[in-house]
Amino acid sequence: MAIPKHDEVRLPLLKLISDGGVYTQKVCVERLQDYFGLTEEEINATLPSGKNIFNDRVHWAKFYMKIAGFIDFPKRGEFQISELGKEVLIGNPDKIDTSMLEEIPAFQAFLKRSKKKSVNETKDQVNISVAVIEQTQEEPTNTPYEMIEQSFEELNIIVADELLEKLKEMDFFKFEDVVLELLVKLGYGGSKEIAKQNTKRTGDGGIDGIINADPLGLNKIFVQAKRWSETIIGRPEIQKFAGALDGFGGNHGIFITTSSFSKDAYEYVKLLPNKNIVLIDGQQLAQYMIEVGLGVSVEKVYEVKKIDLDYFMEE
Repeated sequence: MAIPKHDEVRLPLLKLISDGGVYTQKVCVERLQDYFGLTEEEINATLPSGKNIFNDRVHWAKFYMKIAGFIDFPKRGEFQISELGKEVLIGNPDKIDTSMLEEIPAFQAFLKRSKKKSVNETKDQVNISVAVIEQTQEEPTNTPYEMIEQSFEELNIIVADELLEKLKEMDFFKFEDVVLELLVKLGYGGSKEIAKQNTKRTGDGGIDGIINADPLGLNKIFVQAKRWSETIIGRPEIQKFAGALDGFGGNHGIFITTSSFSKDAYEYVKLLPNKNIVLIDGQQLAQYMIEVGLGVSVEKVYEVKKIDLDYFMEE
């Protein structure tokens, strides 16, 4: 048989881990290879990038079910079925396709972040796998460039989600260092060494740090960093931060969190007179880290070639 696509791997994978045990990618890949009866050629098949195709598809099957909440990750490199995943299997589904995942609020939120249309909105479009662009029998309506952009954007959202999980698990003081390094890479505080020298962990009045807005230190930016998981930061927290700025005679502040801000919080900062407070939530924090290359590395670079018309011009 052909190597199953990642959506075809989801249900067998969930059934495989349905006993509640803790599994690794390697164990699941080996057992699923037997389940699907893959040949040696199919087991060893790779993408042009060198990735093993079946291993990659098991990874994405697992990750999509993680987004939907069917799988939990108790520790790094290990995963197990969640209570929601067990409920899904009780319903004895024929498959776990994207239309099923789209019924799950957590997956809907993922689609919203990635700006990806739902299956119901794209019945006439090609189904694009994050792992590899696979042709279907339907004629794609997106151009190759549009498909590349869409896949690239979705991959960035996935990396951002993984980054955010790591930040939430991080020691608070290490998290503050990450925030500092990010601000330096974004152009504030000069070099990292100078920024560390000039940054103060005040622990007072709701200010976690002070960083120079310019190399000479003529302007200061006051920083508040909250390494929270799910708590939504509302207007009261921002009011406290604004009040803390008054205590230091500051007008510029950055409030960074791994969680999110309420609508009232955003509206409040817009109305503040003589103060400029920037709110950076978890998703934006992770996107900034990706943008400046902090906590991430380049896995593969794809070059898109075009014809050099100058080369073919006759003298």
